[in-house]
Amino acid sequence: MLRVPDIFKYLRGRKIPPKRSIMKSRRDFLKLGLTMSASAVLAPAFAGVKTADGLPGPQGANTRLRFLLASDGHYAQPGTNYAKTHQDIVNWINQEHATSKLDFVVFNGDNVHDRPDLLKEVRDTYFRQLNMPFYALPGNHDHADTALWKQVFGYEDNYSIEHADTALVLGNTSNTKGDYLCPDINFLKREFEKYKAKKVVLVVLHIPIYQWLKEEDFYTTCTEVLNLIHSYRNIKAVFHGHDHSMDGVRYTDRLPHFFDGHYGGSWGTEYYGYRIVEIDDRYKLSTWQVNASQSPVLNKTTL
Repeated sequence: MLRVPDIFKYLRGRKIPPKRSIMKSRRDFLKLGLTMSASAVLAPAFAGVKTADGLPGPQGANTRLRFLLASDGHYAQPGTNYAKTHQDIVNWINQEHATSKLDFVVFNGDNVHDRPDLLKEVRDTYFRQLNMPFYALPGNHDHADTALWKQVFGYEDNYSIEHADTALVLGNTSNTKGDYLCPDINFLKREFEKYKAKKVVLVVLHIPIYQWLKEEDFYTTCTEVLNLIHSYRNIKAVFHGHDHSMDGVRYTDRLPHFFDGHYGGSWGTEYYGYRIVEIDDRYKLSTWQVNASQSPVLNKTTL
């Protein structure tokens, strides 16, 4: 096992991982996991990273931006109680907002399960119950084209959100067939250039753009996109859905890729939840995963 000083040396020496550097064993993966844990706390882009039980760390500054990410609701998936899980996520988000104001919510893909005709139903029956603005991005199970996305949500499937000195760039990573695709690099180049003077830029993509493990054949490696993202110093993080079992962070070089589990569907983490992101008045980013369903309760201690 790496000692703490060795972790720091390892972090400083990491390069942007090319395709051939994908880890070849579970041992490599565990080593990376240890690196992630240290780096998530120490990386200068962050004020702190919190865990799936939602326990906050110290907050020493005022919050400029606070938003929520949730993904993979899979509305209408056979054999699942999708009506309940969708009403639950709406209730949980509104409760979160009542406790501490959210500027907006992003639903990061797989809003429906192979039923693009039900996107309007999800929007009208559930998302419109929210007490704050919401945005949605297509996933591979939404099977929506640009025209349908604009018809349902009022914007195209590649778009950006501006909030003062912060911008979110959201890119589609699939098509009507449900293929795993790299996001439109021309769109990304244009948006990154437009926002190069912003203090913080965040990228939201449903499908992960790097395959860390060879068995993760439901990820895709987009080397050109990764190189582009790494070339902008104000891009602080990438947020993914798609892998319901992932609720933590992985890295390409020093760039964190955060996952948010799922709030629906038939597999994944044992709990349903979402991710909170905050940016303070020093432009430091804090993020943590919330076990909203409290099933199971994580890391509970009674003394």
